[in-house]
Amino acid sequence: MAERLASVHAEIDATGTYRHLPAELAYGARIALRDSGWCGSGVPWWATQVRDLRAVHTASAVAMQCFEHLRLVVNQTGVTPMVTIFAPDTPMGYGPRIWNQQLVGYAGHVDGDGRVLGDPRQAEFTEAVRGLGWQPPVGRTRFDQLPLVVATEQEGPRLFPLPRDVVAEIPLEHPELPWFVEFGLRWYAVPVISDMRLCVGGIDYPAAPFNTWFIGGTVGSRDLGAEQAYAMALPVARRMGLDTTSEHTGWYERACAELDRAVLHSFGAAGIPLFDQDAEAAQRMAWLRAWHRPGGRHACYVRGG
Repeated sequence: MAERLASVHAEIDATGTYRHLPAELAYGARIALRDSGWCGSGVPWWATQVRDLRAVHTASAVAMQCFEHLRLVVNQTGVTPMVTIFAPDTPMGYGPRIWNQQLVGYAGHVDGDGRVLGDPRQAEFTEAVRGLGWQPPVGRTRFDQLPLVVATEQEGPRLFPLPRDVVAEIPLEHPELPWFVEFGLRWYAVPVISDMRLCVGGIDYPAAPFNTWFIGGTVGSRDLGAEQAYAMALPVARRMGLDTTSEHTGWYERACAELDRAVLHSFGAAGIPLFDQDAEAAQRMAWLRAWHRPGGRHACYVRGG
């Protein structure tokens, strides 16, 4: 240990930074994922796969490896927790950045009347990528995948459409309501967070996308049911014959519960794991308490590019 610390200090004195050994980087990434608040209680963080791609600098190479991450995480055993780490920031220059909040996301197309087709939460980002030259599909839908935006110091931001084979999507059906499939709802299988920087031992890795899996209840209630998202709670409630004239009838909660059931059923049928919502709420509170304790947090994920 003393020899390694002496080597790090000498490297910092000579270059202004230092390079992690592969084992150091892997350990730091796993600890950061464990303490990020995104790593659920059921994830074996110590077994998270770490892809060390610090030699990857160009936008196209970063994009290709992000696509490979998406290919690798969904497999015959379900979903593999994984971190892919690209070049860090150094005194000589910045590492690559990924603009997308997640590697997979659905566009929010705004028409002339301000109405949104797709995900309203992505409307601003959709306009930004259109400004960079992205052309939405001619036959726009509610589930058009946004391109990946990778920015490097030398190239600036570049767009990369996602290949068809890299995104696993789950068509949603309800275990007891056969008409539910008529809504044509679906969702992507794995959330790969891509807009958080990995900080390990004072070194910042601005592009280090990672995944675990979704929390049960969030896709149905938050992503599909909520008014600021796909606003599907009201159509479902009406199809169920619920009284939607007042919020006091509980129609919103009942409709979201059925959306959650559809997600749990459909993901389960596809072999895609979901975290238990109550267990994860307790896990998140424990993480928040630990985060605010004084002490050394030498590896973490933080927002901001």
